[in-house]
Amino acid sequence: MRAVWAQRQAELLHDCVVSPDVFDHMVDRLHDFARPYQQCLETEAGQRNVDLYLEGLLSHLDRKNAEKIAALIDVQRLVMQEFIGTAPWDHRPLITVLVGQVMDRLGEPDGVIAFDPSSFPKRGTHSVGVKRQWCSHRGKVDTCQVGVYMGYVSRREHAVLDFRLSLPEDWARDPQRRQECHVPRRFSIKPGMISAWRCLTCGVRRSRTAG
Repeated sequence: MRAVWAQRQAELLHDCVVSPDVFDHMVDRLHDFARPYQQCLETEAGQRNVDLYLEGLLSHLDRKNAEKIAALIDVQRLVMQEFIGTAPWDHRPLITVLVGQVMDRLGEPDGVIAFDPSSFPKRGTHSVGVKRQWCSHRGKVDTCQVGVYMGYVSRREHAVLDFRLSLPEDWARDPQRRQECHVPRRFSIKPGMISAWRCLTCGVRRSRTAG
């Protein structure tokens, strides 16, 4: 019985392998989709790196980290590492573009905003917000991160508009730990997140009304 299951498992895993070639016909569409977000980035270098990063993600690389992507697209490793991990940029203009697109395509007079907390397993001492807490992904208390998602739901479809990582109270009370992990000075634990989204929610309502 075990041998039969092992064979079936191997077949299933083989079927899950997706060649990057399947994306060739949609690369141009992906670039068109990314362009409004790309234009929101403040620097020309950042805007240029979006296309290079997407090229790396859609490549045949077995591990798509900054170093391998940089070698593939022939740029310095630090350029790609900075773009992915350390370059400061404001995500709010991108969220504004996303909200506009969602309202244009999915907006309905009776559409609603939905908030949903969710958790995902995560290890390590330097991953922001990690601790032993309820992990819905595993259905038990485990080491994980918890996030709160804000989505828009209409009769047509639903879409995620924004996301915030929840900061446990022991993290909130440890300024040194937050500083080491580059947590912004302004942060929220879970109960304070919904109020922090008021402006964006109002923007969604105005867009929906205008539509």
